[in-house]
Amino acid sequence: MNIRSSRKQVTFAHPFTLSGYADLLPAGNYDVLVEEELLQGLSFEAYRRTSTHMIVTGRAGRAEMRPITEKDLEAAIGRDQAAPQPGGAE
Repeated sequence: MNIRSSRKQVTFAHPFTLSGYADLLPAGNYDVLVEEELLQGLSFEAYRRTSTHMIVTGRAGRAEMRPITEKDLEAAIGRDQAAPQPGGAE
């Protein structure tokens, strides 16, 4: 089984929450790790996502890898982008 991993960074301008977690996370940059596996038996190369994790740094600098879904991540990003900007007109 061939696995590939990728990392991207997402930026939140406002404090936010993730589905399944009670705490409010501060605005800032967050690393997101994605793992995918190669689908076998196809005539072309294709991958299927097997996991998505967001790295959240907590108290005392302790990092936590929180499993999330792509749908929940996109929803959090959408809410952040829809929030009014400071000093902007509503």
